[in-house]
Amino acid sequence: MKQSAIHLRPIGVRRLSLVAAFMAFFLMAVEPTYASGTLQAYVTIPNPQATPGAGDDQGADGAIDTTPSLLELDAIKTVDASAMALVSLAARQVDLARQPNGAKEVAKNLISTKYQWSDAQFSCLNQLWTKESNWNYKARNKSSGAHGIAQALPATKMEIVGTDWRTNPVTQITWGLKYIEERYDTPCKAWSKFKRSRWY
Repeated sequence: MKQSAIHLRPIGVRRLSLVAAFMAFFLMAVEPTYASGTLQAYVTIPNPQATPGAGDDQGADGAIDTTPSLLELDAIKTVDASAMALVSLAARQVDLARQPNGAKEVAKNLISTKYQWSDAQFSCLNQLWTKESNWNYKARNKSSGAHGIAQALPATKMEIVGTDWRTNPVTQITWGLKYIEERYDTPCKAWSKFKRSRWY
């Protein structure tokens, strides 16, 4: 019996080595794919001065102790700081876009980064939305009900981008560019259609 146990041990070590080698290869091949992801780890440090039930993660009343450790709080602070930076950037863009020149700046940035359209396309968009709303996010056509910078009709179409379309000019710009790309391919083609029929 002892001999078979000794004989099985090297096989188990060999299997473990093969599994470890496979995992190392897998992580080396897959890791770059997930390199841009976020890794969160939580570490619970037991409190040695805990009341009865210490050692089994239970407090005096038998409930599981879920108090976060300092390491957990540090990780949460990091995530919150990153999230807050994104929220701050988004809020700054919205405030900027509330004025016509700021809205143009936001649209120009989206055109160049998301759509890779040229400056000539922005020129067409500028003419189109100047005629439609003068880049005013509160613009509303009293006869048709079209609303916003891009004059969406019905205005509720913009809900596919965000439900804050009444107050958020960035939502309106994002929807307007999406609409133009899907329907006309480029702002210059939408501008040509507008010049022919006074709508796009």
